[in-house]
Amino acid sequence: MGINFYWIHNLILLLQKKQKADKLITHHILQYKKTIVIAITIILLLLNYSILVNGFDSNFFGIICSIVLFVIGSRRTNLNLNYPLLGMIFILEFISFRLHTKSLHFLALAVFACLIYYNFTGKFSFIAFLSIILFSSLFNTFFNYLTTEIKQALCHTVFLTLTNFISIDKIEGVNFYINNAKITVDTACMGLSMFKTGLLSGAFLLTLEERKQQAYFSIQQIVLFCIMVIALNIVSNFFRIITLILFDCTEENLLHHSIGMLCFLFYQIAPMLFLIRFFKPKKTKIICTKRFDTLIAALIAVGIILVTSLKIKTDQNYDLLENLNTKYNIQKGSWVNEEVFKISTPEKLIYIKTPIHKPLICWTGDGYTITESKEIKRDNEKIWQVKMEKDNIQYFSYWWYECDNKKYTSLIDVLLIKLFYNKSVRLINETSKVSK
Repeated sequence: MGINFYWIHNLILLLQKKQKADKLITHHILQYKKTIVIAITIILLLLNYSILVNGFDSNFFGIICSIVLFVIGSRRTNLNLNYPLLGMIFILEFISFRLHTKSLHFLALAVFACLIYYNFTGKFSFIAFLSIILFSSLFNTFFNYLTTEIKQALCHTVFLTLTNFISIDKIEGVNFYINNAKITVDTACMGLSMFKTGLLSGAFLLTLEERKQQAYFSIQQIVLFCIMVIALNIVSNFFRIITLILFDCTEENLLHHSIGMLCFLFYQIAPMLFLIRFFKPKKTKIICTKRFDTLIAALIAVGIILVTSLKIKTDQNYDLLENLNTKYNIQKGSWVNEEVFKISTPEKLIYIKTPIHKPLICWTGDGYTITESKEIKRDNEKIWQVKMEKDNIQYFSYWWYECDNKKYTSLIDVLLIKLFYNKSVRLINETSKVSK
């Protein structure tokens, strides 16, 4: 059988034309790469408009300052940051996808923006990147969950210190009894907002020092300086509480805020200005290399964020009342919203909620003063006991997380169960007045 060379010749010509067309398409994609990526980024941001608005509302000033810091403080680096940033996006979005966590999704969007900026300019600011993470809504949640525990620990330390100088009758949680008078340390006295302000000030200080020296701090130096700033913040809050108690000025007024600002300046800003002199940035030789994986990393990140964005927009089924103990009469209850179910009886007020609604935050928001929070055992199971008061009426509040009819006191434990086993988790809170 003869060979038809004519058809073979035509087939080779077609393959050559296809290769030229593919090269031309690839050339056009690479030529307009930035335009395409910018367009895709804008579409993703518009798709997540409500999440971005909520994220900026919680810390608008801090986020804007962090963005400005990232732009002015970015510098070229020899490190290939595509894969670390992509890995971080994947972890954040995996958790967001499984747990429907909008705060982590907002942080993933922020990391994605940093990845795009790095791909376009080849520059990155580790200092500003830490600042962006700090002002994300994730850290707001972190602060809210730890406020009560931090406050009680600091108050106990203050009590042990002041007993060496003045006569204190006793301490109950955050209540100091001095000469038969009660002094309550509220959340405003903690100065937790100064924590983020102090770290942002430290970030600006490091950035200015880099520009002044025309050199750059190492990641180890940046992390060490941040740890020192955190330690200074604890010291500042410690002396702030001592001063407020000695001046009997725990209620918000001009003197209260003045003491807070002076402690912040003396115990945080001044030491930072002194310590920065011992941190010497180093000049690093930058080797300019073309990264061929930048577009691939950006496209993978786009796919991950797009899938999670569509998932988060769907309604979530919380299953709060599924397999609930029959002692809770749900016929007498009502839905406050889709995340909170309320049962009101003459003896108790019972809330069945999603795990994110920590009772300490809710009660504080309703004007209650938390005087003590501790872990206890009831029926051989660990739960939380809270003492609180409002309008001179004292209450006991008990709460715990519940999964498969087992009680837990750690949010991390139940979130890990939900993350890997996709089981429904609820929070149960029972509150009653203290009987006289």
